[in-house]
Amino acid sequence: MLKKKKTIIALLLIPQFLLVKLLSNYPGFVEQYYSEGLYQWLSKIFRYVLGLLPFSFGDLVYGLGGIYMIWWFLKNRKRLRKDTLNWCVDVFAAVSLIYFAFHLFWGLNYYRLPLHKNLNLNADYTTEQLVNVTEKLIEASNLLQFNITKNDSIKVDIPYDKTEVFSLIPKGYDNIKAVFPDLEYQPESIKQSLFSYPLSYMGFSGYLNPLTNEAHVNGRIPMFRFPTTSSHEIAHQLGYAAENEANFIGFLAASNNDDMYIKYCGFAYGLGYCLNEIYQRDECLYEDLVADVNTGIIKNYEESRLFSDAHENPFKPLFKLFYSNYLKANRQSKGMESYSYVVALLVNYLEAHPDN
Repeated sequence: MLKKKKTIIALLLIPQFLLVKLLSNYPGFVEQYYSEGLYQWLSKIFRYVLGLLPFSFGDLVYGLGGIYMIWWFLKNRKRLRKDTLNWCVDVFAAVSLIYFAFHLFWGLNYYRLPLHKNLNLNADYTTEQLVNVTEKLIEASNLLQFNITKNDSIKVDIPYDKTEVFSLIPKGYDNIKAVFPDLEYQPESIKQSLFSYPLSYMGFSGYLNPLTNEAHVNGRIPMFRFPTTSSHEIAHQLGYAAENEANFIGFLAASNNDDMYIKYCGFAYGLGYCLNEIYQRDECLYEDLVADVNTGIIKNYEESRLFSDAHENPFKPLFKLFYSNYLKANRQSKGMESYSYVVALLVNYLEAHPDN
């Protein structure tokens, strides 16, 4: 009987795959009935229950699950030759269950309507538009940096600990609910990852556990990056799976925060993406614009770069390649480059809403 059940579960992987492919062609349906419907209820239940825990339950699941997988494969390695069919049934039954849970609890958000369509924004922009928005971000970032430090050459040091940052970030989401009514972040469930040390060497600042809906931030990253990474992961938690969309919402939440330090991190975050895009298009134009950026802001960027350089290792590109392929498999054709496509949303939104 158990063998029969495993076989059925394993075979269910095929119709599941076909159903997901079918749903991917109907983003409006996914948006209405899943992302804005079922997912909202599931997400709140997970955040309410697991948010009560002071540690990451999802990290425990990953850790214990990884240990169990290694143990199982070692224990059943001989079956691969002697009992190949049943060995494959066991493996595909487990894959089928994980595939189902992944898409039910979060993964279908990859197939919702693109954010620029929901906001009636263009998907493209000109270099002139990019420069215009970048100059505004330079002005805002410079003003905040100077107001905080009273010296344009001193980097901003965030005066909060990580728990305090977690408590401040949701206030930015409260401030943008007029534009995004579905971004109410209650209950809360954002935590430092138990795997912060390996994450630093893998090159990741944070992640969302799609099986437990817990948002995680790498506790070792520079505090300058901590507020925007937190905002980014909360955007994932609220159902925005695409990296460029999570970056954009993270920028909005941080830059609209009432706290001056969080606001500064948000504006500098958006500015960094725009400057990088200008550098890709025209290095001379980049040099002209970056000359107007306060030295203190450049020092904050340097702080992040030094952290990344300090954790370089031969395996980091492999982790990046794996995650890039994961993104491509989930409707983000540019892979890791999807992170930088936030610029299109930033430019078109800030041009349409100059007062934000």
